[in-house]
Amino acid sequence: MLPELPELPADSHVHSQWSYDTFGRASMVAECQRAVELGVPAVAFTEHVDFTDYGPGDAIGATGVETGWWDAIRPLDVTGYLASIEECRHRFPSLRILSGVEAGEPHLFAGSLAAVLAAGSFDRVLGSLHALVWEGRLTNSSSLFKVLAPVEVMRRYLAEVAVLVEDSGAFETLAHLDYPRRHWPAGAGPYPEAGLEEDYRAVLSALASSGRVLEINTFSPMASVTLLRWWREEGGRAVSFGSDAHVASRVADKFPQAVAIAEAAGFGRGRDPSDFWRC
Repeated sequence: MLPELPELPADSHVHSQWSYDTFGRASMVAECQRAVELGVPAVAFTEHVDFTDYGPGDAIGATGVETGWWDAIRPLDVTGYLASIEECRHRFPSLRILSGVEAGEPHLFAGSLAAVLAAGSFDRVLGSLHALVWEGRLTNSSSLFKVLAPVEVMRRYLAEVAVLVEDSGAFETLAHLDYPRRHWPAGAGPYPEAGLEEDYRAVLSALASSGRVLEINTFSPMASVTLLRWWREEGGRAVSFGSDAHVASRVADKFPQAVAIAEAAGFGRGRDPSDFWRC
């Protein structure tokens, strides 16, 4: 008799066809079907919300910084997206399906983001940083590995994430804490997590003091037990799990490994299987 598989947590970071960077590869229906097959209790479709221009209430508007760091960025069709959510809730009654967005650079685009959030009802809002200001314009943070020392890129990135947390209250969960690490140069040697402890703790302290949630992103290099212990030591009390899936096959990817890391750091599931894990 095969051993019973452990119950997986909710996947709180999934992108469907409504995110501009899935390029026709994703399907909300297919991703729901995959979640059901895996026994995932809930999925949150947190579609990208990024901005190529600034509007009223956007802090970046007073800086003169050029926006539009990627020409693929498109506005979220809130009406179409929410209709798709309702369709999937009808088709998959056993799966809890949450609406949501992943807000890029929310501290720079507060006014524009508020307008999107006012256009619909969203269960989850993630905050994320993809771009940094470089030579007067927003630039994909990973591209800075070509012009700066790798450790300097990460220090600049984490410092800006700390500013993002301090300056934006629009999101509940911080997504992919160290996003550029996905592209750490192979020739730069092992990633120096311990050497960046002070930089990480500055972000974690700010996030914990606001009572928000840290995401364990399984598309990025996996968070270590040590990093999650830093989170607890700084006052962090909750984590979410996010595959950052852009195709159905990646829903809940590497979740068993992520669960083992979270448990080793002292986090555990609650009564509601779709809720965050807490310590």
